[in-house]
Amino acid sequence: MIELNYLAIYLTIGLAAGVMAGLLGIGGGLIIVPALVWVFASQGVDAGQLVHLAVGTSLATIVPTSLSSIRAHHRRNAVRWELFALLTPGILLGAWAGAEAADRLSSVWLQRAFGCFALLVGLRMLIGAKAKGRYDLPARPGMTLGGLVIGCVSAVVGIGGGSLTVPFLTACRVHIRQAVATSSACGLPIALVGAMGFIWTGWLKQGLPAGTTGYVYWPAFAGIVMSSVMFAPVGARFAHRMPVTQLKRVFAFFLMIVGTKMLIG
Repeated sequence: MIELNYLAIYLTIGLAAGVMAGLLGIGGGLIIVPALVWVFASQGVDAGQLVHLAVGTSLATIVPTSLSSIRAHHRRNAVRWELFALLTPGILLGAWAGAEAADRLSSVWLQRAFGCFALLVGLRMLIGAKAKGRYDLPARPGMTLGGLVIGCVSAVVGIGGGSLTVPFLTACRVHIRQAVATSSACGLPIALVGAMGFIWTGWLKQGLPAGTTGYVYWPAFAGIVMSSVMFAPVGARFAHRMPVTQLKRVFAFFLMIVGTKMLIG
């Protein structure tokens, strides 16, 4: 039975992830993974497994939230389903490969990988870098390769891939709204296959807390999803009323601090 204080923490993590995702358009995994690393450590989870458990659980939470996001974008006819179809084969292979690669990394190196990624995303947000549409969309092999890289990196660090998919598509002259919408659709296969991969690789691991299936901890999943799905629309409404540019800078600093701490342990 999950303790009430931890349930409150999971609900708070989901609230923060949902609001920031709706407000700034960033993936909840960038908040969920470091928060779960801290919570799992306080729960006494084995240090050699807690980062894998955080990443696997984060990927699982992205599955229902991405379904909600896809439905909203599809209603606005913003998803480029033909691009989704071209990226998905590579994403599926890459997400599974990423889960397998993560299993071969120690908890320390997996944490460092997340730290490096968070630092890069924070720096990119801070300088306001935007991918300019200088290139044509690649042919099928190029799209498959792009999906492979996006899926692999996203599965290793426990995100839905928006911070990779959106720059890739906008660099290929896809309108930003369509890029964001298509990225939300691509988050589903990343999260689904990535979570399945972490369940598979963690299936026979010893010392995991009760309530896990492989590297997915279901009490945390339930609390995070419950509040993130509820509060993501709140963040989207705030996006039209709050100074998003300034908030992005604040969040960029937050990511860089978190990334540095994860990097140095």
